[in-house]
Amino acid sequence: MRQLPVIQTPKPGDYPELAQLWEASVRATHDFLPDSYIKLLKNMLLTHYLDAVMLVCTRDSRQRITGFAGVAAGKVEMLFIAPQARGTGLGKQLLRYAIEHLNADELDVNEQNTQAVGFYFKQGFEVIGRSEKDGMGQPYPLLHLRLKR
Repeated sequence: MRQLPVIQTPKPGDYPELAQLWEASVRATHDFLPDSYIKLLKNMLLTHYLDAVMLVCTRDSRQRITGFAGVAAGKVEMLFIAPQARGTGLGKQLLRYAIEHLNADELDVNEQNTQAVGFYFKQGFEVIGRSEKDGMGQPYPLLHLRLKR
């Protein structure tokens, strides 16, 4: 069995790399979002969101970030995997770390991101609510999920 990468805490100097990974991941999985909105969200990620969460990441053998998660107040606020690293278990590893070490048991997911919805269901989450609009008030419905007890 292949060794999973060590989970570590990125530094503010890693933010540009995190934002690049975020954008690549979003473009691979959120085909319903317009380019202008992705650019706006990327700016918000760099200027507000990354500093508002406890961040953890994984790196490859060349120390490039391959995935990251951010948790605040018991909620996974972000979980993104580099497109080339999807399907390798990194998402599951980062999510389990967030649950076991950062006490996260809730998250929101774009309803239209069906791959992510399926992933979270497979990891033991269930829908506890739904919003018609995303956190920025845009018409991208969110499912509110909680880990089944």
